[in-house]
Amino acid sequence: MQALVVSEPNNHLISQLNWQEIALSAPLNDEIQIQTKAVGLNPVDYKTIESGHSDWRFPHTIGLDIAGIVTAVGQDVTEYHLGDRVAGHANLAKNGVFAMAANLPAAAISKISTALTFERAAASLCAGLTAYQALFRKANLSSASSTVLVQGGAGGVGTMAIQLARYAGKRVFTTVSPEKAEFAAQLQPDALIDYRHEDVDQVIAELTHGNGVDIIINTAGDADRSLPQLAYNGQLICIQNPPTTALTWPQALTYSKIDLGGVHRSGNLAQIRDLGQMTSELLDLVAKNIVDPMISQILTPDQIPAGLTAIQNHQVLGKLVAKF
Repeated sequence: MQALVVSEPNNHLISQLNWQEIALSAPLNDEIQIQTKAVGLNPVDYKTIESGHSDWRFPHTIGLDIAGIVTAVGQDVTEYHLGDRVAGHANLAKNGVFAMAANLPAAAISKISTALTFERAAASLCAGLTAYQALFRKANLSSASSTVLVQGGAGGVGTMAIQLARYAGKRVFTTVSPEKAEFAAQLQPDALIDYRHEDVDQVIAELTHGNGVDIIINTAGDADRSLPQLAYNGQLICIQNPPTTALTWPQALTYSKIDLGGVHRSGNLAQIRDLGQMTSELLDLVAKNIVDPMISQILTPDQIPAGLTAIQNHQVLGKLVAKF
């Protein structure tokens, strides 16, 4: 079958990707084989090309987010059958999904309804699951937590986090650059903060009557810089770099770290199954049009490298998807 691959260990550029004929193995006992119908493009795709991975064998197929149709099942799999419509987030240490077909662990997969297109399902996974895990697995969403600050509200995780926090009934503030404010405004946050021209600490203090926000989803940047914006018993949830001073901060803070795909490599079957459960819960919200993955363009498979380059160069607002 044809797959988009990193051919050699010293290839670390998007421009070095190529479509290549590779053999497709049968699924392992706990896996299902998926005929690819759509894939989502993510920043992590080009970042893993740049960094590589010690577990890769070459040629290595890239890509993490897939939606498609089950074409084979491992002998231990009972919950999926040929012809099922499914979607899932793959393990970056193994061969990926930018291919005509892929094998994924059945525990991490979800069936999708006919109300949901393959394109919308694939577009929702990496960023959507990251935001979903942040809010519905890590955060304390009790009535005492009424405000959420989403940093980088125009990004992939940010757009999903705004929608999910609003769905959870919270007041949602977001930081955004001026050129992306109009895009983020479509999601109707309670406040848009121009982090380039406004004092974010001051604006947060004004919006919360000096209390600070209850939950911050830090999608990038200096996590320590977020600490003054938190309320007492506030929660800081980081997608990338953790704070270095949270334990000494006097506000009884809670810090959580997100590593969505790391669950594949944890060996913890209960957590891998929860990845599948989160996928099911999130895609149900997308099917009901409660959450929009904000697809900006549907590409052909041959356009995937150009799409990854555009993401790398910060030229994309919304989500890129390739249809097979």
